[in-house]
Amino acid sequence: MDVAFLVSKEGIEQAELTEPWKAVEHAGHTPRLISPEPGRVRGYHHLDPADSFDVDVTAADARPGDFAALVLPGGVANGDLLRWQPTAVEFVRGFAALGRPIAVICHGGWILIEADTVRGKRITSWPSLRTDYRNAGATWVDEELVVDGNLISSRKPADLPAFCQALVEQVDR
Repeated sequence: MDVAFLVSKEGIEQAELTEPWKAVEHAGHTPRLISPEPGRVRGYHHLDPADSFDVDVTAADARPGDFAALVLPGGVANGDLLRWQPTAVEFVRGFAALGRPIAVICHGGWILIEADTVRGKRITSWPSLRTDYRNAGATWVDEELVVDGNLISSRKPADLPAFCQALVEQVDR
């Protein structure tokens, strides 16, 4: 099964992309990198530039029904840039309508707020998003991992082991 990883062009917290990616591959699934723009995207180790990654398909060309799950890696710039890209927001809305697993970590959730998909959900994130989630109708908590139906969320890179395990469990169902 293919798993979508949706990112912007810049500012992706690299570990929050690569660790779930490896977990998905290890479980026998195929990760696919989606971005609003074709070409390459740049990972970061916090604020320091890191590796570049090839985009597999643009958000405009990706079809939510082709994927078993959606992963939204963090990174402040990544989350902020992604949420104002109409094709990315529409992809997330379409994916949420299917009810398939969505796994979000750190600042990756800004696009969920923009797509109006967190109302009534229990969620965690980097603490600076707490008010944004509450204003969007979610119940924000400070926990390593929160699973609310199809929504999987974690706060930061230190939470990745629990996050990756929950992601794979949801995809394997």
